[in-house]
Amino acid sequence: MENMTKSESAKINEYVNLGYTSNYKMNDGLLWDIENELSFSADEVIIDDEYRYEGMSDPSDLSILYVLSVPGKSKGTLLLSYGPNSNGELGWFMKEVSLNKHNKDKTTLNKV
Repeated sequence: MENMTKSESAKINEYVNLGYTSNYKMNDGLLWDIENELSFSADEVIIDDEYRYEGMSDPSDLSILYVLSVPGKSKGTLLLSYGPNSNGELGWFMKEVSLNKHNKDKTTLNKV
């Protein structure tokens, strides 16, 4: 995990060029690939990379850009706001993803 000075959109574009073209949303406790209409449980998702950002004018405006994959099914990015205005369901889902067998040894999220 890195804290990058590049904007979220610039980093997303870098990953789109590497084939991470899917966008995700949360629905019914599952992560949905919007384009392909596929759903995934927390134990299927791999965090390939992640970046934390602070707001330029408000340091409490925080977000994490997740670069995600599900082998053979989906590759894309997910931008998660955290802090007072965050999506709690999606935050807890990503916490579960960070603890699955694919990710538990490579992310700092499981140490929170």
